[in-house]
Amino acid sequence: MNYDMGNKKQNTLSRRKFVGQLGTATAAFTIVPRHVIAGSGYKQPSDLLNIAAIGVGNRGSQNLRGIAEPDVPDVQAPSRGGRLPYPYTSEQLADYLAGRTVRNPDGSMPSFRAMPRMDPAAMRAMEASYGVYTATGKLVNIYALCDVEANRLEYNAKSYPKAKTYQNWRELLEKEKSIDGVLISTPDHTHATIAAHFIREKKHVYCEKPLTKTITEARTLAKLAKEYDVVTQMGNQGHAQEGTRITAEWLQSGVIGNIHEIYLSTDRPGWPQGNLPRPEELEVPKTLNYDLWLGPAPNKPYNPVVINNWRGLWDYGTGAMGDMGAHIFDAPLWALNLDYPVKIQATSSPFSKEFLPQSTWVIYEFAERFTPGIGYMPPVKVTWCDGGLRPPRPSQLEPGRAVKDITYIGDKGIIMHGSHGQKPELVPINKDFEGVTPWMPRTKNIYEDWVDAILNNRKAVSDFSWGSKVTEIMLLTNIALLTKGSNTTLEYDSANMRVTNLPEANDYFHYEYREGWTL
Repeated sequence: MNYDMGNKKQNTLSRRKFVGQLGTATAAFTIVPRHVIAGSGYKQPSDLLNIAAIGVGNRGSQNLRGIAEPDVPDVQAPSRGGRLPYPYTSEQLADYLAGRTVRNPDGSMPSFRAMPRMDPAAMRAMEASYGVYTATGKLVNIYALCDVEANRLEYNAKSYPKAKTYQNWRELLEKEKSIDGVLISTPDHTHATIAAHFIREKKHVYCEKPLTKTITEARTLAKLAKEYDVVTQMGNQGHAQEGTRITAEWLQSGVIGNIHEIYLSTDRPGWPQGNLPRPEELEVPKTLNYDLWLGPAPNKPYNPVVINNWRGLWDYGTGAMGDMGAHIFDAPLWALNLDYPVKIQATSSPFSKEFLPQSTWVIYEFAERFTPGIGYMPPVKVTWCDGGLRPPRPSQLEPGRAVKDITYIGDKGIIMHGSHGQKPELVPINKDFEGVTPWMPRTKNIYEDWVDAILNNRKAVSDFSWGSKVTEIMLLTNIALLTKGSNTTLEYDSANMRVTNLPEANDYFHYEYREGWTL
């Protein structure tokens, strides 16, 4: 087999032809008239898509303002719901888990508070590097807002006073037939059931990462999106950014030769995880529809620690991997045309039946593959670590220079970059390296791409066919963690969605929904 990727001149044309075969990731951003596409100044309301935002908390509020500038400028930001500063001291954590630091004396949720603000331009530049965008116009018309927590809903309604408001997404779906699509930014465990219901009504869907909580849900959403022919987008901002394309061009042009090993890492989690008990039951605030917040998850007692740190609990979140995996795994999967892993093994710090582990170390093995325009590409070993763990420093890395979130080890060199595909660079630094001639299609940000895809009836760059694959690979991590006591390296048959050498691992591909909830 010929694994040589070094001859850029011979492969440039065929690689360009191959762009379209890598799926949604390479869809070009189409220029459309001023009156229909975002970022071109004032547009008549009739020119805009009607979008409903479901989940308008921390990330949901960011997504809302990324796709449509508020009608009324924000004058204050919502409280983080009583979260403590990080890192936690042992005393803070004990107090936090008891629920004593996150409630007002009358048992209500903390009120909103004013927060200091950076210069707007500086804030937008900083946030954009991490995939957070603040719209300077309106890509869409915010037709409706929906959130299970009334205070959050009220706060955002002040910024979008023309929007209708709902606490129940089912009521929104039943009454608002004129919406064109939905922006879903709820906790992980409710993504799939909400998205599925709107897709079946032929509504376009933008859903935050990870796409789902389970692998079965991910595959189902991808199938439904194709069946109902709607435009979908997983909120994986880096997939639309320049750094990811530069990285792919460098790797596919053979800048560091054949890649055989990759290291991925994140400083997450920044919330409680580990061998912790579920906090004690407290009274549900009158402003919260807790039954809807629970969604399909088991009916367990309320505590604000759970509500504010759902990412760290097995019932609702997917841990550090669920939070950052899409932003870190995405570029390697796409640039190297990796399929699903064939083997996966994991180890971690202790965890409980309620909380995911604080730190994990996971190894994936990806098979060799053939990529049109490049040829055969060798097997790749990918190592993921989180929770304060960092990968080993390459011997070629200069003293004082930090290891970045993603490191590619090739037989001719090393490339590193940050999450969301940020700022790829060579190791060691080569001042004479001028990069390669750009040849991949470019797109604008993740929101603009979704809107443009709807208007032009094309796939978005991170549609559910791609987002479901990235999510499935991420979720295999937690299955490996939950079965680590078997002392078995899992062997995965992606075509049949089964672990072949440990049957009990397949029990974690989905769970039984609470009564009244369906996919």
